[in-house]
Amino acid sequence: MAPATSTSSYIYDFVRTPFGRYGKTLAGTRPDDLAALVVGEIARRNPDLAVESIDDIILGDANGSGEDNRNVARMAALLAGFPASIPGATVNRLCGSGMEAVIQASRAIETGDARIMLAGGVESMSRAPWVLLKPQKGFPAGNDTLHSTTLGWRMVNSAMDPRWTIPLGETAEILADRFDVSRQEQDAFAAQSHQRAAAAWDAGTFTGQIVQVPGAELAADEGLRRDTTVDTLAGLEPAFRPDGSVTAGNSSPLTDGAAALLIAGADAGLGAPLARIVSRGVAANDPNIFGIAPVEAANIALARAGLTWADVDFVEINEAFASQAISCIRLWDGLDPDKVNVDGGAIAIGHPLGASGARILGQLARKLEANGGGIAVAAICVGVGQGLAVVLER
Repeated sequence: MAPATSTSSYIYDFVRTPFGRYGKTLAGTRPDDLAALVVGEIARRNPDLAVESIDDIILGDANGSGEDNRNVARMAALLAGFPASIPGATVNRLCGSGMEAVIQASRAIETGDARIMLAGGVESMSRAPWVLLKPQKGFPAGNDTLHSTTLGWRMVNSAMDPRWTIPLGETAEILADRFDVSRQEQDAFAAQSHQRAAAAWDAGTFTGQIVQVPGAELAADEGLRRDTTVDTLAGLEPAFRPDGSVTAGNSSPLTDGAAALLIAGADAGLGAPLARIVSRGVAANDPNIFGIAPVEAANIALARAGLTWADVDFVEINEAFASQAISCIRLWDGLDPDKVNVDGGAIAIGHPLGASGARILGQLARKLEANGGGIAVAAICVGVGQGLAVVLER
């Protein structure tokens, strides 16, 4: 494994909001307020952290076209009451934005460009606005089209290969066909996600990482359905193909939420870290099979760490779709599937695009702490054919 150095980067803390379903409890909260809440909570609960010592804040945000106000990281710092001298940058790698933020923060630490960073992500899919193209000339007489920015393709360049601009759900159907993932397997995976997340909430696994959103009574992740079984999921109609296997029940829901991590070097004076960031990986493939891009990203990250899947104790794969997650697990040679998403995943917890990568990294760091040590891999698929992965150790 890659050795720790004087410039290694560490995760010291992790907080997130409960994740809310589209149009439900968190829909009344602006994304900049969600972001301000989690970065402010990091400062509040770490008395050894002098806010003025934060070198930069990096947040992921997949939309940014509405109340996110282009640079939600800077807005969050100001709304949280941080000194105006604390910078903020917002990054966009779609579903991987929150993980990208942590990756960039860790690199800043390891290169000596920073000593203490906040990183994470936010998304309000409920409040993502409609957008309208500007007219080609003044005073158009005809009608025009509003485009939703909640999810997926919009205003596509006509030069783009049409094979690549299919709906995300159709890409999940392609993977189900290619890797022979049955409807029954997808529903069983989804039911397990709900069961494991419910057990984790009941065991208090998530309690220490949650900050409640003012004005929103949401005690737990709103997408969690405790009564979910394979039988209840079997009654749902296919969502994307009339004869398909991908349903609303074995896909992640549209979600609102935010997450933040405290990233610093060993000499930051912040107490004992949760985990060390060992290595990172990024990969890309055809957009119409974007869901398996994390396979190569994680293999790259493990190789850079000098590790194999046999060395890994815990894995978090973001569950965009059950067929996508199952395909990745099958393609990781030597991985024990029982090590994956042991506390549930995005099908139950939710997938607020810009925040999900930060959530799974923070959750793994907490899992390593509770376990007393180990090796963990976080991986996430990214729309338009990309994947990210990070290796952690404690």
